[in-house]
Order: sequence, then C-alpha cells, then structure tokens
Amino acid sequence: MTDGLFDAVDALLNQIDQGDLPAPAERARLRRAARLTQRQVADALGVQRVTIVAWESGRTDPRPPQRQAYARLLNGLAQRFPGTDQDREQTADAGGVAPGDSAAGRDEPAPAAPAEAVEAEAVPPADPAADPDHAASAEPVSAATAPAGEAGSPARPAPDPRPAGGLTAAAPWARTSPPAASPPAARPPSAPVSVAPVPAASGPATVSGPSVSTPRPVAAPAPGGATAKSPARSRPAAGTDQAPQEAQAARFPAGPLAVLDAEGKTLRAHLVDGRVLPCPVKSLPALVAWALDAGLGAERLHRAGRDADPLLVLTSAAAERLGVPAELTDRRNLRLPEDDALVKQVTKDGWRLTRRGFGPWTKVYRPLADGGRRQCVQFAFLGWDALDTRSWGDAATLPAPELAGLLGAYAARVVTPRGSTAVAGLALMTELRPPTQAVKDEAGGTWRSGPVAGSLTEVVDPAPPEAPDEHPVAQTRAAGEVLVEEAYDWHRPIHLVGDDEGNLEHAVGLDVNAAFLAAASRLPVGLGAPVHVDAPTFDKKMPGCWYVDLSGIEIDPRLPNPFTPTGLRPTGPGWYATPTVAYAAELGAAIDPFEAWIRPDRGAYLDPWYTRLRDAYLTTMADLGVTPDLDEAAFLAAMAGHKQVDPARAIVLAAIKATVKGGIGKLRERPQGARYRPGDRWPALERPTWRPDIRAAVIANARVGMHRKMRKLATVADLYPIAVLSDCVVYPAAGPSPLDVLPRGADGKPVPGGFRLGVSPGMVKHEGTRPLEWALGLLVEGQNPARHIKGVDAVAEGE
Repeated sequence: MTDGLFDAVDALLNQIDQGDLPAPAERARLRRAARLTQRQVADALGVQRVTIVAWESGRTDPRPPQRQAYARLLNGLAQRFPGTDQDREQTADAGGVAPGDSAAGRDEPAPAAPAEAVEAEAVPPADPAADPDHAASAEPVSAATAPAGEAGSPARPAPDPRPAGGLTAAAPWARTSPPAASPPAARPPSAPVSVAPVPAASGPATVSGPSVSTPRPVAAPAPGGATAKSPARSRPAAGTDQAPQEAQAARFPAGPLAVLDAEGKTLRAHLVDGRVLPCPVKSLPALVAWALDAGLGAERLHRAGRDADPLLVLTSAAAERLGVPAELTDRRNLRLPEDDALVKQVTKDGWRLTRRGFGPWTKVYRPLADGGRRQCVQFAFLGWDALDTRSWGDAATLPAPELAGLLGAYAARVVTPRGSTAVAGLALMTELRPPTQAVKDEAGGTWRSGPVAGSLTEVVDPAPPEAPDEHPVAQTRAAGEVLVEEAYDWHRPIHLVGDDEGNLEHAVGLDVNAAFLAAASRLPVGLGAPVHVDAPTFDKKMPGCWYVDLSGIEIDPRLPNPFTPTGLRPTGPGWYATPTVAYAAELGAAIDPFEAWIRPDRGAYLDPWYTRLRDAYLTTMADLGVTPDLDEAAFLAAMAGHKQVDPARAIVLAAIKATVKGGIGKLRERPQGARYRPGDRWPALERPTWRPDIRAAVIANARVGMHRKMRKLATVADLYPIAVLSDCVVYPAAGPSPLDVLPRGADGKPVPGGFRLGVSPGMVKHEGTRPLEWALGLLVEGQNPARHIKGVDAVAEGE
C-alpha cells in the first residue's frame, strides 16, 4: 500500500519536472521578441524547424528531453521580455493561457492557435535586378528515388541533458497548482587527358476589404527576353529567401490567385484568405484588366527572378458566363484553334498567347507594357481538366472557397500553379536559380544581363549516351551505347526464397518518403556542356557518365543488382552515371573506365529545390498530424489516418509529391505529337533545364541509396527483400507491421544505415501488408509483389 502511494507521488513529481510551458501563442511571441528565428531555436534544441512550427501552433507539445530545454529557454525569454496587457489579450484570444493567468480548474485543453507558416529568415535587401522571362514548357509530362532525411541540414547540437531547473513562479506562466495534462490534438491511429568539348546549341491597385497577410506565394516564370527592371520597383528579398509577409500583403493584397465562380449573373472571386471580391466583367479581355488591377500576384523566390503572375482559376459556371466552351473538342492538341473567335477576342489590343495557345492552362501577356513592365495573367479552366486528378485528386470538384484555400497553400509552400505539377516542379528550379541577373557595367554605368552562379545558364546538348533515342545526337551512336539509369523493377526468383522465409506469415512493404527528393539533396550535377575523356581516372565528385565494366562485381543473388534497373547482373561494359560507379567503388571494385563524358563545371544545383519542397512536404505532413518528433509507434498510428485529418491538405500533399516526380521527369521531356520524326529537335530542347544527365544522376542516387540500406539489413540481420519497385521494398515478416521487419541494435535503436521509420524524405513509411502466400504466388507467376502490395496497381496509380 505504502509503495503504491509513493509511486503515485513520484508520478506527480515527474509530471512537474516535465517543464511547464506557456500557451502556444506566447511561445511564438517570446521568440519574436528576442528576434530569434524558428531555425535558430530548432538548431539549439536539436529538432527540425517544422517541429517548432507545430509547438508554436499548438498542434503538438514538446517531449523530454527537448521539453525541459524548451521550457528553460522560454522562462529566460519571459524574464527579459515580459508581456504587456495587449500581449495578454492576444494570447487569450488565440485560445491559450495569458501570461500570469492560471489554468487550474480547467477540465479541457485550450484550443490550439491557428497554424503558422514557417517563417523566412531575415535577409538584407538587395538591389533591383533584371533577368529574362523564363517560360516553362507546359506540354504533357512523362513521369520519371537516397540519402536519409535531412542530409542537407547542418549538424545540430545535442539538447542540454540537464533538468530545466525548478520552473516556479519565476516563470510568468507558471501555475500555482498541479495542472491537468493538456494533451496535443488527437491523431489518427588522375592522369592528364586530352579533352574535346561538345558544342552548345546554339504598383498594383488595392482591393476593397480588410488588409490581410496572405500566404507567402512564389514567383512564376514569364515570357519574353532579358530586360532591365525599373529601379522604382520594390526591392526583392536577397538570395532564395522570401520577403516578409507584410511586404507581400502590401504589394499583392489579393494574394497569389483567385477562384472565380458564377453566382446568378455575377462573377465572384474567392481569394486564398477567404475574402470574396465582386468581379463585374463580361468578357475575358475585361477579366484580364480586372486581374491586373486587383492586386493579385506573389513575391519572387530569388532576387534575380520575377514576381509571380496573377492566376485566375475558372469554374465551369464562370467559364460559361464568359463564353468559354464547356469542353475542348480537340482532345489531341488540347487547345482552341488559332482562328477561334474567342482566341481573336483575347489577342486583340496587343495581347498574346504563349506557345501552348488557348488551352486548360492559358497565359495572356503583353510584353514591355505599362512603362516597361510586362503584363501577364494566367488562367486555369477546371472544365477543361486543368487540375489533373492524378496529381490533384478531387480538387476540381471542391467549392470555390475551399479550392482557393487549397491552391493558396500550394502556392505559398511550392510555387503558384501554372500548368501540371510537373511543369511547376521544373519551373520551381528556375525560380530558385534563375539563369541570368542584372550586372552593372562599371565603365558605362549601364545594366546588362549576366549569368547567375550555380544556375543552368545555357542550352547544351547531352552526351550521346545520355540522349533519348529521338534526339539528334543519338542518331549516330552504336546500338547499346545508352545510359540506362532508371528506378528498380525487380523481384527475387522463387527458387531463391528459403524455407525459413517461406514459412513466415506476411509480406510487408516499406515505402521511401519522397525518394527522388531525398536523392537530390547535396547531389553534384553538371552545370555546363559535357566533355569527352579517354581512359579517365574515376572521380566520385565529378558529374557525368562513365563507360566501365561492372559485370564482375559479385552481389548476393537474394538482393537486386545495384547497377541495373532490372536488378539483373550486367553482361559487360556499359554507361553509368557517377553515383552508380561511386557505389561500385564503395563495394571495393577496381574502377577503370574506358571513356567518360564529364562536366567539370558542376555544383549542387538542386539544393534550393530540395530544401523548399522538403519544407513544403514536412509542413503539410504536420498539418495532417505527422511530425518528426513522433516515435515509431505513434508515427505508424498517425500515418494510418493522416489523409482523413484534413482532406484538402491531403490533396496538397499529393500535389507536392507529384511536383517532385514530375519535375525530375521533365528534365528529360520526350517529344510530343504524332507529327514528330526521330532526329528532329523539339521545343523542350531549347531550355537550359532540359538535362537528362541530371535526371539520370538523381535516379541513380536513389537506386543505389536503397541498395545500400538493403545490403545493410542483409549484413546485420540476414534480411533480404523479395521485391523492389521504384521506392517500395517488400520483406517477408512474422508480423504485419514494419516494426516486425526492421531490426534493432543491442541498444534497442534501429540499425544505423538501414531503413528507418519517420516522416522525413529518405525515411520510410508502411506501404502495405499482404499474406506472404499471396506474394509467393506472384513470384511463381513472374510478377512483382511490390507493384500490388498497397492493394492497387502502383504503376497505374502513378506511384
């Protein structure tokens, strides 16, 4: 009896030692008062930035040992920056406990504060700069996985293991009586060589209504040539950081986009922040003028880039009101004929259409108008399937206000939509690393266009092995002289499944989160034209492709071969991207290439792209209740129902994933249309971002990254997969959970270097579980169980 009483008292003391915390709104106020960024706090506590966002919004609460350290930080800040009466009122309005107020006696947790977007770091202002408009191809996309998680993040100090000290009345928010626990929101369960280079191919008006801080949208590409921007324009943020939200709201008070719907005889524009504006227009040309006056748009992502153009998304009812046909009769070209009356109406008075014409995504622009400023408005017609269900799910069927909020979240976290998600993924690369910038001629004092360091600045032809079969440089190469770097499609031969494995009950699929995105982190790629080298010395830091014989490397047949997408052993010399050859060297093979096409001008071109999409992915997952601080069991429970937490945010998540895959696929866009003849050039070849070598490097890095982890589990735990498809691997297991598959070390932690459960890109989640008997039956038939482990055809579903 006595022991039970002492245990109960100890439990109360332990609860107090967890560290008392202020309300979420007060946590954010204290950090801002100290001029600390979320990144600084995250680095100090050894967590990710998105975790601080979740703590400050009330979605989750810290856990030990970070909880004590976080409470200690907030206690110190509260003593230096005591709150005012206004702060107390604002905190109370946000649903939390105001500083100095007691929460004792409350029977339920305070409601969480509204979700806060990840804040941008403070950066010095930059001088205005000019660059050419960057028009991304909007043609259909061919779909195109890796170091774990936060490979690009700086090392973070370990949290202070010491207790946070006695948080007594010295802390302004300290309670005077033991509190009832406030749980977080519930979640659902070299030798010199001779070289020969390959030649390169040749102020908006404000709108009525309250002033609000809209989500931070991003810049869009624009048509036209390089022109110097007027110095009178507002200064952009430096580098790739975004301008403060206040500046965003001032320059673009209506936000990045509007969804237009018809109510009776009137058009109404639904903004991303919930406001509704009247739109008294009766024609598309009048709608263009209205959009330019409404204050729509978004800040650029790079100081040398351009601000995003206004986007108007038209429902079928709104389009009908403006005379737009309900359906496109030309299903092959997906555009109205050039002689259509609507096209002539839109293009009068100097307005133009881009190469893709008047289709589901239409851009209307007038170059060098309004005192030298380009004017441009983009349209998306929902009735013409502008929002592809493969990327956007049922978004097009949502009410206009909900669709505006959904698209606004994507615009703020990724980029303002301007075509398919693949087009957006490719355009985002250019927005984050524009090819040119304004350079001042010191002698003459004039401005000219110059390259941006680290960007893709010119159109270059691929090396012959890198080119797809249709490309002109591929027409004279020998048969088989092709670089084939693709994702895995492999399953183990049934005769190699042992009796011990075959007697298990389950087949468990593990899926790598955003595998292509993780593979892009810190990956060196070529920035310029390829250079041919005979008998080179291999350099794992040199981007390129290498002709080398990897067929002699012995790989356990229960594992896929890492050098081919089929997982079969190479039969002789072949062309391989640098990550593949580097992995062969890691396995102990002697690398002696016969020849290579290398790119000495190199850099981590995709790093900003990786960072922005990683943050977008993690922030959206946090919206759905899945955060990096969850333990494995909690992570699996949260993932089991995360799409039902907020269906609209689940659509945003799917669009972000499609942006990653589609953007990588666009790097090697194939020719479109039945009239194309092999050997002819096609439009995509005329952009600097048509780079099949970069696509090959990303996919190769993803494939060998998966093999590295599979080999680790085979070495330390005698675990071998029975199937792999792209970023999904299937293991036989005694139980149905990933926890029944992934081994633990002597310390009880996951084996270092293997697959780890978690939300970050490069970590894994549960893809699905089926009876092992079912999986073995597919192996007998020569089919890949990884393709169906989720219960659907993964390839048909675009996985």
